[in-house]
Parts: sequence; structure tokens; C-alpha cells
Amino acid sequence: LVLVSDSHGRIENLQKLAPIFEENDYVVHLGDGAADMRSFSKENPDKYYVMQGNCDYALALQEYVLEVEGVRIFMTHGHRYSVKTELLSLAMAAKARNCTVALYGHTHIANILEVDGVLCINPGSIKYPLEAGGSYCYLVIHGEKVCPTIVGKPLFG
Repeated sequence: LVLVSDSHGRIENLQKLAPIFEENDYVVHLGDGAADMRSFSKENPDKYYVMQGNCDYALALQEYVLEVEGVRIFMTHGHRYSVKTELLSLAMAAKARNCTVALYGHTHIANILEVDGVLCINPGSIKYPLEAGGSYCYLVIHGEKVCPTIVGKPLFG
């Protein structure tokens, strides 16, 4: 999977990732830029999952559970789970849906942290170019093994 978030209208930064989007099975945009993904998801809607952020007016998913190789992944923007102050609420929401991974955005800060048995992953923000603080995440799932990698020069939590 490729995880992006918080593009806030910077479609040109997403367009630079188009070749990476093409070579991966799924692309997840975790909100605040849902409309930015229209041109990508139009071509292959089963590959793209777009969450609605607190700054989005375009219709998108509020929350979604995706299963990849038996791993259940809860995805949301995060603003409804107070992710700027704590991740336990997000982890509890994931556990309530029998998920072991939770994806979120909202903070613009890349973060990979296990909370109460749930791997919480924030790819950071792709609002800025990768060399200027923007970031995204590769999430590789093989069997039950989950391996996230942040790409770019992101802020870290």
C-alpha cells in the first residue's frame, strides 16, 4: 500500500507519486485533500481509498476497514479520535473493528507507534515536496507481517 495524507490542494505533489501509485496494489489518502485524488481514483476506483478530512468538502469515506492478506486495517482521518493529543481512542476504535493496524492523518506529523496492540501509522503530510518536509508511507504486508516505511524528510512525532 501507499499511504498519503493532508495534500491540501497540492495536486502536483501527488502527481509526482503517480508512478509509485501505479506499481502498488492500494493507495490510501487519509483526508484533507480528498478532491485531490479524483483524477487518480477515476481510472481505477477499486485501488484507491480516500478518507474525508476535517477540511474536505468533497464526499469521501469517513472510516473504512480494509483486509489485506488477513490483516485488518482501520483507516480514518483522525480528527474524530483526538489524534493530535493521544492515540488510545484511535487504537480502541481499531480494536472494536477487530483491526490490528490503524491509519490516520490530520497531524501532518509522520508517526509509527504501537498502542495497546494496534500499530498506528500516520504518513505525515504530502502538502510539501518530499525534499522540503513532505512525506508518504509504504506499507508492506506479507502474511501477518506488517512493515511501514516513511519516505521523505518528514516531521516526526
